[in-house]
Amino acid sequence: MKELWVQKYRPSTLDGYVFRDDHQKTQIEQWIKDGSIPHLLFSGNAGVGKTTLAKILINQLGVQDSDVLYSNGSKEGRKIEWVDKLIGFCQTMPFGDFKIVLIDEADYLNPQSVQPALRNLTEEYSHSVRFILTCNYPNKIIPPLHSRCQQLHIEKTDLTEFTARVATILVEEHVEFDLDTLDTYVKATYPDLRKCINNVQMNSLDGNLHSAESADSSTDYRVEMIDLFKKGKISEARKLVCGQARPEEMEDIYRWLYDNIAVFGDDDKQDKAILIIKQGLADHTLVSDAEINLAATLIRLAHL
Repeated sequence: MKELWVQKYRPSTLDGYVFRDDHQKTQIEQWIKDGSIPHLLFSGNAGVGKTTLAKILINQLGVQDSDVLYSNGSKEGRKIEWVDKLIGFCQTMPFGDFKIVLIDEADYLNPQSVQPALRNLTEEYSHSVRFILTCNYPNKIIPPLHSRCQQLHIEKTDLTEFTARVATILVEEHVEFDLDTLDTYVKATYPDLRKCINNVQMNSLDGNLHSAESADSSTDYRVEMIDLFKKGKISEARKLVCGQARPEEMEDIYRWLYDNIAVFGDDDKQDKAILIIKQGLADHTLVSDAEINLAATLIRLAHL
C-alpha cells in the first residue's frame, strides 16, 4: 500500500487512454494539435476515466500547474461563497495561453446559485479561462451550462476489457489470482474501474488475491453480495445490501444491478430482471421507505 495502484496505472498521455469512441479520440487529438479547447462537460459512470481524460488534456496542452484550479463540486463547490475564490482565480492573468478550472462532480453544484454564477463566468472570462466539468448525471447540470460547453459522454469500458485491465495490473504487481475470485470483484464493481482496482489492491495479501470472505481487510459490500449470489445465498445477499447500503446509495444500486445483469442467468431471465429493476427504480421515487422497496426488488430478482 506504499503506492495506490489506481494512481500508479493512471495513464498520463493520450496513447495510454482507451477510447470507446473513435470520433471523441479524433476530436481531442485535434484540440491538442490546435493548442486550445472549448469549455467541456465530461459525463459518464463513476470510475470510467472522466477526470483522467481531463488531466491528460491539461498535461498535453502544456498548461502550468499554477494555471490550473481543481475543485470538487460535492465539497467546496456547493456554497455560493466558493464562487468568490473562483472569481479571484479567473481575474488574474495566466502564465501561459489560458487557465483551466477543473470541477469534478459538477452535478453536485447548487443549481439555484452556484451553477448560474458559473454560467456567467464561462462567458466573462472566456478569453483567458477554460472550464472542464465532470459529472455522473448530466441532467443535473442546468441547460445554460450545457449550451456553453461541448459535452462528451464517456462510455463504460467493455466488460472483457475491464477484466483484462485489472488482470494486467495484478500480473504487473506479481499477485496470483484465480479467475473466479477476480470475476467476483469485477461483477461487484463494474463499470467503476477505480473501485475495482482499489478493492483488489486492498485484498492482495502475501502475493495472492483473496476472496471477500477470507480477506483480512474490509471490502465493499457489493463484492460480498456477488459472492453470495454465486453461491445461491440470495436471502443473505438481500439482507447484506439492505443493511449496508446508505440511503443516498440506494438509487445507484438499481443502476449497478442493471450494469451487472448477467449475474441473473440466461437472456430470458435477464430480460425479466430488467423489467423488475425498472419497476423498482420507478417505485423508488414514490415510496416513503427506500430500503423496503429495494428489499422487495431483490426478492423479486431472487425468484428468477
